[in-house]
Amino acid sequence: MENLIIVGHVLIAVIIIGLILLQQGKGAEVGATFGSGSSQTLFGASGSGNFFAKATAVIATIFFVSSFSLAVIAKQNANIGDDSSPALEEISAEVNAVEALDDLPVMEEVEVAADDLPDVSVDENAPAEELPETPEG
Repeated sequence: MENLIIVGHVLIAVIIIGLILLQQGKGAEVGATFGSGSSQTLFGASGSGNFFAKATAVIATIFFVSSFSLAVIAKQNANIGDDSSPALEEISAEVNAVEALDDLPVMEEVEVAADDLPDVSVDENAPAEELPETPEG
């Protein structure tokens, strides 16, 4: 079923490309497309604009429906999370081994009294230190 949708999807894409290439600018008529210089239209008095525009819209809608159906099929075929890979099991075992270690070094907490801190005074009248100039750019 998926292969049939893929083949149809590719065919629809080619048809859309062909329809877009057959469409002309505002002033051109279908007769000019097929090499004749006459001003008569091939698809009647309304010209080809409405025909190609409607055909392109219908084919584009079919293209989007086939794209959506392929996305749904791909999602159903995806097997994410069902099997745990051996690499993940190995990493999990290493993490558990590290967590099991009880002889990890621990830093001692050191309390510092406010009297032990050095006295830093700021002279408001002293000139501020100038930063070295850096080249701009």
